[in-house]
Amino acid sequence: MKAIVIREYGGPKVLAYEDAPDPTPGDGEIVVDQTMIGVNFADVMMRQGKYFIKPELPAVPGFEGAGTVTAVGAGVEGISVGCRVGYVMTLGAYAEKNVIPAANAVLLPEAISDEVAGSSLLRGLTAHYLVTSTYAVSESDTVLVHSAAGGVGTLLVQWAKHLGSTVIGTVGSSEKADFATLLGCDHVINYTTQDFATEVLAFTKEKGASVVYDAVGQTTFDGNIEALAMRGYFVNYGASSGPLPSIDAGQINSKSLFFNKSSLPHYVMTEEERGTRAKAFFDLVAKGVVDPKIGHVYPLAEAAQAHTDIASRKTTGSVALKV
Repeated sequence: MKAIVIREYGGPKVLAYEDAPDPTPGDGEIVVDQTMIGVNFADVMMRQGKYFIKPELPAVPGFEGAGTVTAVGAGVEGISVGCRVGYVMTLGAYAEKNVIPAANAVLLPEAISDEVAGSSLLRGLTAHYLVTSTYAVSESDTVLVHSAAGGVGTLLVQWAKHLGSTVIGTVGSSEKADFATLLGCDHVINYTTQDFATEVLAFTKEKGASVVYDAVGQTTFDGNIEALAMRGYFVNYGASSGPLPSIDAGQINSKSLFFNKSSLPHYVMTEEERGTRAKAFFDLVAKGVVDPKIGHVYPLAEAAQAHTDIASRKTTGSVALKV
């Protein structure tokens, strides 16, 4: 089979398209013949050696994919050859085939294509835990979504609107501002030309946002605190601009804020929890309430270009590799 292999940490050029041995399943494992592979910013960080998961090299990157089961190991129940599945948080996705723990697989309903599952399941699970478990968004809330045109951001905007809230989105260009407006944002801020905290306070008549969902990190930290309402929720789930500064308890206390630094693995710790979140996401997609917005699809061999485009913020919606 073909796979993307990294033999050293570094820039996009370390992503080599190579021949690799076909995987075989061990006990409790399945082999997935993949059709679509999700590309996430976590993949970029791992390639750079900056992610909390740092595999021994050489390694095949990627944590998300979908396809058809072609082999099943001993002890696997509920999944057989021919089943369509998606998975997340399992290394080795950038390949034509991947061997994964069967417990990590999610069976795909007929209404959900491999393209949607492979490109968006990780984002869907993330959006679900953010709007339900870190903070339960409701119709009385004003929600600030950073990177509103990005993979998770596009889902957060639509999901928060579905829950009845007022949504403010930040983006980095006029084109992305138009995209975020079409998603349903009530107010869009271009952070390259506007101060987002000032804009949020003006839009909310100085009240501030009930919750901010932030995957930017370092450069938005102080502005988030300024933009939040009293007793607001600061939820950080990524750090694309760099690590967050040390938490100053005085800053948090200034508005009696709640701070949450969250990570998807801690919200899908059991098969039941993963399945419940996946079902909630798939149901909204099937009903047309949430559109995953698959924005950019590249051939597997062009993984380096996909990484380059994500890092330079050229992409909108989900980014994926097609096998």
